[in-house]
Amino acid sequence: MQTFAPDGALAQRTPGFRPRQAQQRLALAVADAVMQRHALAAEAGTGVGKTFAYLVPLLLSGRRALVSTATKNLQDQLFLRDLPRLRDALGVPVTLALLKGRASYLCLHRMALARTEAQLPDRWAVRQLARVETWAQSTRTGDLAELEGLDERSPVIPLVTSTRENCLGGDCPQFTACHVMKARRDAMAADLVVVNHHLFFADLALRDSGVAELLPTVDAAVFDEAHQLVEAGVQFLGTTLSTGQVLDLARDLLAGGLQHARGLQDWQALAAAVERGARELRLACAGEREQVRGLLKLRWDEAASGDRLVTPLADLVQACEHAAQAMDSVAGSAPDLARLGQRATEMAALAGGFEHPVADGRVRWVDLSPHQARLVESPLDIRDMLSEQRRAAPKAWIFTSATLGDDDQLGWFTRSTGLEDAVRLRVGSPFDYATQARLWVPARCPLPSAPGHPAAVGTLAARCAHRLGGRTFVLTTTLRVLPLIAEAVQAWLDRHASTLEVLVQGSEPRRALLQRFGSGGGKVLIGSHSFWEGIDMPGDALQCVLIDKLPFPPPNDPLVEARVRQIKGEGRDPFADYFVSEAAVSLKQGAGRLIRTETDRGLLVVCDPRLAQARYGARLQAAMPPMGRIADEEEARQWLAMLAGG
Repeated sequence: MQTFAPDGALAQRTPGFRPRQAQQRLALAVADAVMQRHALAAEAGTGVGKTFAYLVPLLLSGRRALVSTATKNLQDQLFLRDLPRLRDALGVPVTLALLKGRASYLCLHRMALARTEAQLPDRWAVRQLARVETWAQSTRTGDLAELEGLDERSPVIPLVTSTRENCLGGDCPQFTACHVMKARRDAMAADLVVVNHHLFFADLALRDSGVAELLPTVDAAVFDEAHQLVEAGVQFLGTTLSTGQVLDLARDLLAGGLQHARGLQDWQALAAAVERGARELRLACAGEREQVRGLLKLRWDEAASGDRLVTPLADLVQACEHAAQAMDSVAGSAPDLARLGQRATEMAALAGGFEHPVADGRVRWVDLSPHQARLVESPLDIRDMLSEQRRAAPKAWIFTSATLGDDDQLGWFTRSTGLEDAVRLRVGSPFDYATQARLWVPARCPLPSAPGHPAAVGTLAARCAHRLGGRTFVLTTTLRVLPLIAEAVQAWLDRHASTLEVLVQGSEPRRALLQRFGSGGGKVLIGSHSFWEGIDMPGDALQCVLIDKLPFPPPNDPLVEARVRQIKGEGRDPFADYFVSEAAVSLKQGAGRLIRTETDRGLLVVCDPRLAQARYGARLQAAMPPMGRIADEEEARQWLAMLAGG
């Protein structure tokens, strides 16, 4: 491990590098897995430096490799910063490639259509399209991430990118200049390719993005942030029929028919039938619910009770089949029409699949929102898929994360991935949590089931933030309580004439909120779900994290219910083996936002008395970083005063 030594290549070429024994242990385990072509599941605590620990052995091995991480932002960080820095430090002639999903790349054909046909909602969207067109003249990659300030929610993005459904493939007039195809060619020619989990699973399910072609050619596959792997796999290995998809098809059928084959079919009637099928299906899913706020997740037996989905599904299948037949009759007029015919056929088959009973080992439900319904069928885990891939292509399979479970066997992760045979390693964080951080569980806080709990959390968060001058995160377990807690925070600050600014998830894009929070003190950030991980605020930018309650999975979620039935069928205890395990992993992720370097200090507040009082609380506390404990609010105030004073 000369590379990681005090006088090694990393110390000489990487500012701030410090040898860490835990990092070297992980790097040796990765190197052994690559050489022996076996599976490794490795948990590495915050501060170990796991990115360098797996990248260095890969780069030095001379083997071809695939690295998958959780998000496109982390992909860009690996490809644009970490890998070039390490390649230069090690002096290895390794070619690198970045591969994202097609929705990340500019589609030249779709951009040309948008220029002449798109109905843009406002002047801002018109300016955004003009920016894309200007950038298109100079970009080499077509990766929309290059466009600074382009909001991922912009209505322009779907107009200038392709989907699997509307891509014309080899029939596209811009095929030779296609950015997606160039990215795939670069990936096939590279020594090391960086992808993301969503792309990995979406491609294995649909064989649409090049990963399925790439995977058999590599000697090692590394999955960083592997704790997200199961949920990403379940999402993309499942089958989804959304009424929004159907409405898009109806719109494109009408536009394509009128543009390329006007008068040859009754395009208005055909598109109207498909559109009507989508609307009737959503109404049937909603049942007697006149208004839907937010997102409702309905059990399949609840949504389909009384066979109320039978007729809408059959009508939708018939409408799509008629549209497909009409498109096939004029397919020779333009490539767009042939592809529309294929889309209509695929949509009919997709809807038809939901007319049949759900298969064993899978679960079905309906996501209902104010504007659409999504019919979803999903596997319960990724065991079968991952086992099949491992059998088909002998190679090193390496999975690493800061949180893979709360036991040395990493059972939370290995059971759901079929990796019981993998080599397992746990290396702890080098941080001195007992000195750097404190954990406080307020004894007087109401139980989460009490009506006043959100207000109590918000008031407590405001008091902590006031003492610190901001620098506070509030992490909620559900979106439902987000506005309630935010309202309570703002109300307390207003009563005390505080100038602290409250930032709330959903008010701006996530990246913009984080940039504003990290730009200086004086701010409180309140977020859920995506704010629990992947956020790195070192130093005194973040010194207090509040978690509203223990993050147990929602018991009435259809996927959770199906997993509980499966665990009971195996003779295991669902609460201990599933609910507590899930909560432990989530708590570790949330707590991990607080201490990011050897000099950080902070306070973690868990506003749920059950952590201190319930029998399972000791197990959850043992899974968290070993912070010092605070007994009461007076001690918490003293710790916050010390943090505020620097």
